[in-house]
Amino acid sequence: VAGDGTTTATVLAQAIVREGLKAVAAGMNPMDLKRGVDKAVAVVVEELKKNAKKVTTPAETAQVGTISANGESEIGKMISEAMQKVGSEGVITVEEAKHFQTELDVVEGMQFDRGYISPYFVTNPEKMTADLENPYILIHEKKLSSLQPILPLLESVVQSGRPLLIIAEDVDGEALATLVVNKLRGGLKIAAVKAPGFGDRRKAMLEDIAILTGGQVISEDLGIKLETVTLNMLGTA
Repeated sequence: VAGDGTTTATVLAQAIVREGLKAVAAGMNPMDLKRGVDKAVAVVVEELKKNAKKVTTPAETAQVGTISANGESEIGKMISEAMQKVGSEGVITVEEAKHFQTELDVVEGMQFDRGYISPYFVTNPEKMTADLENPYILIHEKKLSSLQPILPLLESVVQSGRPLLIIAEDVDGEALATLVVNKLRGGLKIAAVKAPGFGDRRKAMLEDIAILTGGQVISEDLGIKLETVTLNMLGTA
């Protein structure tokens, strides 16, 4: 039977606290006790790593899920099914339903926790969403404060007749104002969002987006400047 050790860990933690309090009450130095616990934990963790067996089958995943779901086998099976669909690197979230059924909903593609930078990019006022159909995607790791470097690119996008999504650290100042004006005049179907994550995590996520959309991350660290960006370096969706 596969498990994740949570129940055992809880029982051990409770025993350590109970016996530790007894030792302190009997006059033992709390710091000495802590150092002893830390040493014991390090040894136990090392042994656990040696003896641990990786969960590899859907049935084993379901068993672990069932334990985590307090014995609910239906939930365990659903967790296993979700893992099979999205893989070990996928994201699984649990949300409260508006009905009594428990269901699994798989969302294709990619989601990240960022929205449009300006409400002027909204295309559906009723839902307050910015919907772009078959857009080009500019993936830029730095802040965009001026459109001067990408004017030739913007002209190419306009000529293509397709929308443009800009993902950057931020879009502000003259760049944001110009994009909003162009959007309102109907000259360019566009939206801009802040890149997800921070630091190295952001770089990794932008690379994931680039791979998924078939584009390139525009980064001076990679020797790519905004002035040299062409349509075939943009992602698509």
